[in-house]
Amino acid sequence: MNTEWIAVDWGTSHLRAWAMQGDTVLDHAQCDRGMATLRRDQFQDALLTLVQGWLGAAPVDVVACGMVGARQGWVEAPYVAVPAKPISTVPVRVPGTDPRICAFVVPGLKQDDPADVMRGEETQIAGYLSTRPHWDGVICLPGTHTKWVQVSAGEVVSFRTFMTGELFDLLGQHSVLKHSVGDGWDDDAFATAVADTLSKPEQLAGRLFGLRAADLLHGQDPATARARLSGALIGAELAATRPYWLGQQLAIIGTEALSNIYATALQQQGAFVETADATQATLAGLLQARTLTRQTA
Repeated sequence: MNTEWIAVDWGTSHLRAWAMQGDTVLDHAQCDRGMATLRRDQFQDALLTLVQGWLGAAPVDVVACGMVGARQGWVEAPYVAVPAKPISTVPVRVPGTDPRICAFVVPGLKQDDPADVMRGEETQIAGYLSTRPHWDGVICLPGTHTKWVQVSAGEVVSFRTFMTGELFDLLGQHSVLKHSVGDGWDDDAFATAVADTLSKPEQLAGRLFGLRAADLLHGQDPATARARLSGALIGAELAATRPYWLGQQLAIIGTEALSNIYATALQQQGAFVETADATQATLAGLLQARTLTRQTA
């Protein structure tokens, strides 16, 4: 296998890597050695263990995005202030690497007021826009920390982060609701919960305990409780982000399952939504970042 370069998405929990020939994926590998599990002096070994089968005698470019560029990461890649292109500066070179690799890390984006930051999503945005050079609108990137991003003239103008995914996990696994929320899904319950909380977000805390009460008093199905919990949290998020999505051109970049959940909630409010695959957007963005490194080599 003739690996030309290696694309890396290195988050808090997981490390994903692709052996690349131009924009073609030759191979893929992943592990659970995310940023949170590593000291700075362990990053290189974690990567080499995963990709050593792709390496040869000549050095191979490694272009990485995500939390690998955080203060606690392999190398700190300073944030770029918005408004700015998603990837506007040359990725930061990692010093003192193994001679078989030449590693670079993509900087994240920051917003001073209201204070906000992103790492990794800027690469997905760049990849999405790479095939849509004149696209203006709002991009939603759902996940543990969901981003809502305003894009105009190829630049990220502003963005907001919502901890909806993390709240869903915390409430479903570590609160009193863990006794009532289970696996499965209920489309109707989700739609109702989104609409109810979007119209009256101030009642969110009460609606959440209502999930426990409905279980105790009426034996509510755990799948229904799960859908209602998700719908309530996403409904509150949509209420807060209404200025972003109302009447705007919308795109969602994420995993298929989570993108479909958000798309359903938005379409329920009459929004027209386009979805895009997160992995494809990440790889397209990392290819852009590698081009910047080659132009200055």
